[in-house]
Amino acid sequence: MPNREVMVKAKASKNDEFYTLFSDIQKEVNAYVEYNPDVFRGKTILLPCDDPEWSNFTKFFAQNFNRYGIKKLISTSYASNSKKVKFEQLSLFEMNSPKYDEKKTKSHGKIFTLDRDKNKSGKIDIDDLEWDYLDGDGDFRSKEVIKLRDEADIIITNPPFSLFREFFSWIYESRKKFLIIGNINCISYQEIFSKIKNNEIWLGNGMGRWISGFIVPKEYNLYGTEAKIDSDGNRIVATNSCLWLTNIEHGKRHQPLQLMTMEDNIKYSKHKQVRENGYVKYDNFDAIEVPFSDAIPSDYKGIMGVPITFLDKFNPDQFQILGIMSTTKVTEDNFGYPYINGKKVYARILIRKK
Repeated sequence: MPNREVMVKAKASKNDEFYTLFSDIQKEVNAYVEYNPDVFRGKTILLPCDDPEWSNFTKFFAQNFNRYGIKKLISTSYASNSKKVKFEQLSLFEMNSPKYDEKKTKSHGKIFTLDRDKNKSGKIDIDDLEWDYLDGDGDFRSKEVIKLRDEADIIITNPPFSLFREFFSWIYESRKKFLIIGNINCISYQEIFSKIKNNEIWLGNGMGRWISGFIVPKEYNLYGTEAKIDSDGNRIVATNSCLWLTNIEHGKRHQPLQLMTMEDNIKYSKHKQVRENGYVKYDNFDAIEVPFSDAIPSDYKGIMGVPITFLDKFNPDQFQILGIMSTTKVTEDNFGYPYINGKKVYARILIRKK
């Protein structure tokens, strides 16, 4: 199965147990800290859809609690109603705790906290995590978790892929800072693209192969050459089709894309498609086709259609986003699939150089 289809299959089957690798969280978050060392200082961070026993988000932020100057860390987990799944997700510390009550916990999520105001000892790390059961099952849509959302300054997680649109709406309506993982296809969602266009949200520091993989449950079928089992026995799938989505500033977003003129591209581009054919216009829109981000001509002042992966290199100081061409249904921001000589081409972002 092609890697790009793994997430599509997971979404269709509502298989949401894809856990982010610690190393991927580390290299992504470090980009924000390098740009602004105080980005998390004095902040309350909420990690919904999480569980330290299985997920690495809580582990990472608990280990870096002091280094980042975090005020409070809150992590919540969802409790499945399935007895089989729930039993497999009970940790040893939970089974041995007086808080554990088999009847009670069948549909009760857990909450983990690190609170600087409650811990005056100085050094605070993962060993200081306190946990308890939630009143409900920990669903992010519950009043209980919504209250925690409203308490937080920053929300960070890998949300359920099958509920991504709903989760994005949930997180965006709070008007909080956030950092989440989604499938690359989410760029074309109307509710997301319009906010990218208006510079309200943007891509994180990495996408595609930058995200090296996800840990999946033992019953999940491993597909493709990039599916593997690591030295710890974790089953890992590398999809190459995911991205980080955020409204937190990072340095990469302000790095200018180095470009050649149109004339030089036609003469020297490493892409035969450009070198031999130049730049053609779409049948159904007054813009030129630029099939590769590094082939954007530096001296062209008109509208250009570029691959959606361009957003990974988008600098708002250098370019303006005008719309997208990715659907049969024309909307205010989406102008329909692009066609060249009667042939439909891949989705394109419409941009103009500032």
